[in-house]
Amino acid sequence: MRELADTARHRAAPGARTAVLARPLTERGFGPRHPADALLIDADGTCHGSLYRGAFDRQLTDEAAALGPGHTARVCAVSVHDDGVQAAGLTCGGQAEILLQPLPAVPVRWWELLAAGADAALITWLDERRIHAVSTVVTPGPPPDDPDLPPQAAARARDLLARHRAGREVHATDAGLVLIETCPAVPHLVIVGGGELAELLVAQARLLGWQATVTPAAQDAAKLLAERPAAACLIMLSHEPDVDVPTLHTALTSGIPYVGALGSRHTQERRAVGLAAAGLDAEDLGRIHGPIGLDLGARTPAETAMAICAEVLTALVG
Repeated sequence: MRELADTARHRAAPGARTAVLARPLTERGFGPRHPADALLIDADGTCHGSLYRGAFDRQLTDEAAALGPGHTARVCAVSVHDDGVQAAGLTCGGQAEILLQPLPAVPVRWWELLAAGADAALITWLDERRIHAVSTVVTPGPPPDDPDLPPQAAARARDLLARHRAGREVHATDAGLVLIETCPAVPHLVIVGGGELAELLVAQARLLGWQATVTPAAQDAAKLLAERPAAACLIMLSHEPDVDVPTLHTALTSGIPYVGALGSRHTQERRAVGLAAAGLDAEDLGRIHGPIGLDLGARTPAETAMAICAEVLTALVG
């Protein structure tokens, strides 16, 4: 859904053409896919984004066109099986209920937060006939000033954001059903040091849809870590004492979700001595992942980059 942010903000501007946002309420099958996929359908039938690799774009476009004035939302069923699976380029067949919601019913702030790469959740009311939808934005901060928003829904949304989990779920509350959609902040690998491994980490991050920045300087790394601490992950490749110790200290005291450091046992011991001298205790030092990366049996630089990103992912969602 995040890739739709700029287009949606443009469509939501005064005088712009109307559009409809389509995304699953429930689904079964289809195989692995991105949990935040969505489709934005213009009034002329142009589709933006991706949902089930376009298998149902024509059907959803027709359903969106049927949303007349005064209709806030509608739900339609889609399915694909047998020969249609291969034609659609899907892993396996499946079926889903799709919520189609006019774009003006989705708060503009939702798209602004997504465009900024920030943590955000969208809570959409569903009445028992599943044809009425009104949405509220939730962030990791204080609860939104919405007296009608069920506390259970807001708490669940913030819990999913804290676990860095993107996705959708229909949640039963005391006041009725709601759809909770979460788009956690995009992970940002701050890679300190250069070389082949740094380049491969950038490439691996790109495949995962993450951001990555390589810098050799402690001062630049500190600025990057401070910009978005909830999403920043430090990958320390540098072995320079005037770079690795101050940067690790900054990372460990800023509360970022992942701190990893490449280096021999001797290098790790030197860093530990320097960090202890700077006032950090054993609990702080225990947050450093070193040896860095999950134990996948990695031997090549490419395998090591994959193992590091796997460890980052584990730390984010664990």
